[in-house]
Amino acid sequence: MRSHTTGALACRTFFISETCYRYERKLSDENAEISDWLVRLTSNRRTWGFGLCFLYLRNVKGCGWNHKRVYRIFCELELNLLDDFNREGVGIEVDFSRPAGRVVRSLDHIIEWRGKPKIIRVNNGPEYVSGKLMASEKRGIGLEYIQPGKPQQNANIERYNRTVRGEWLGLYIFETIEEAQEQATQWRWTYNNDRPNSGIGGITPAMKLRMAA
Repeated sequence: MRSHTTGALACRTFFISETCYRYERKLSDENAEISDWLVRLTSNRRTWGFGLCFLYLRNVKGCGWNHKRVYRIFCELELNLLDDFNREGVGIEVDFSRPAGRVVRSLDHIIEWRGKPKIIRVNNGPEYVSGKLMASEKRGIGLEYIQPGKPQQNANIERYNRTVRGEWLGLYIFETIEEAQEQATQWRWTYNNDRPNSGIGGITPAMKLRMAA
């Protein structure tokens, strides 16, 4: 019982699936080698999804393993659960500030459209630690706070924010909030429907969502 508890604590500490921790060697030593590589990569490079891991193994390390085989082992290790599913951007609100009430209203609109999430991962900004947002827990929506000063615990969102800045926000000079909001809405549609995402295997977020339907 003690070893199980220690293993579970270690997995939570290093953000590794317990299934991954207990993964037994199957079929061949080569499969075990693939699993070892995947565990090391996702432990040391937590912003990497399957796509980047596979490209690294194939193009950087020169491994000739089949894409489907590596992905099957990736899923058996439950490393795919470390990703935030399909990386879809469900909303961008442009303004000079975003008080808690505005965040809650935006969340309500998304819930009407897409349904209620089980958990929302947030940082420790004042708009997220306020009583208004915490009231979401009374509606059955869990709030998962990252540790202060640990943005890597929300790595997918940090990467998404860099993409937002690099692909549209930093490229234009906007005269009005309305103009910026229009550009944001257009870019979000492109991001979700036309732009391949390496973190989910080189397909678009919309494609990943349809595959899961």
